[in-house]
Amino acid sequence: MKYAFNTWAYSHFPCWVPSYSFEETIERLARIGYDGVEIGCAQPQAWPYYTDKERRRDMRRNLEDNQIAVASVLPAPGGGPGGNIASACEQERAWTVQYWKDCIDLGLEIGDCKRLLCVCGWYIYGTKSRDAWKWAVEGISNVADYAAKSGVVLMLEPTAADSNLVESCEDAINMMEDVGKENVKLMFDTTHALYRNEVPSDYVYLMGENLKHIHMADYDRKAPGTGGCDFVDIMRALKEIHYDGYVTMENGFPTRDCHPDVVARQSLEYLKKIEEAL
Repeated sequence: MKYAFNTWAYSHFPCWVPSYSFEETIERLARIGYDGVEIGCAQPQAWPYYTDKERRRDMRRNLEDNQIAVASVLPAPGGGPGGNIASACEQERAWTVQYWKDCIDLGLEIGDCKRLLCVCGWYIYGTKSRDAWKWAVEGISNVADYAAKSGVVLMLEPTAADSNLVESCEDAINMMEDVGKENVKLMFDTTHALYRNEVPSDYVYLMGENLKHIHMADYDRKAPGTGGCDFVDIMRALKEIHYDGYVTMENGFPTRDCHPDVVARQSLEYLKKIEEAL
């Protein structure tokens, strides 16, 4: 299997500190032994609107020098612009669609990345879930058409702990089917399955051949093996469905007292031991 680590733990999202530059983050993950990095498209590393052509060339060289691939790119939901593909605000939806497209371009330019992770949005008080669902389908379809021109795959994530539209495995499958595009597939994060008191390995089997990405984190976004989740079962399930994507850690960022290097190292060592034993 290939292993990647998400940059949130090294960035301003969602906690402001500790934070590190793109170069420092990549060099640290390379020393720990990761194959790839999942780039959160936010400061201080990769906000698309602060990275011009020259900066992107520098980022590509840094990745190549450290032999780190870009496993995927992840637009940051929330914040000032909203970033909600299902918003009742038409301007916010339009901004989000363009932001996702700009994240696709960033991933291609710095690392030939063909995978975009998608939080399918949320609806606020006074709006209807069915309307938000329709807006999400429209926005995701728009981005999918743009992505298809470059061979980029969109991966829809159920996010129960953070949102209220696509919360479950079934929700994600339904959204994928309603969008109905060949380059729209699925992913999931163990954190959100655990939030629903569900068994993460069930998501692996239910998503099956449409599962193209996974986020690994123990309870409270801790390193796998430190909080009580059954990662042996998850890794076995991935092996049984012949999963060939990245095993990506999205953890170590709930509070400023997390040490990202420690979380990154613990996560990689623990899951590799499980893989070797299976």
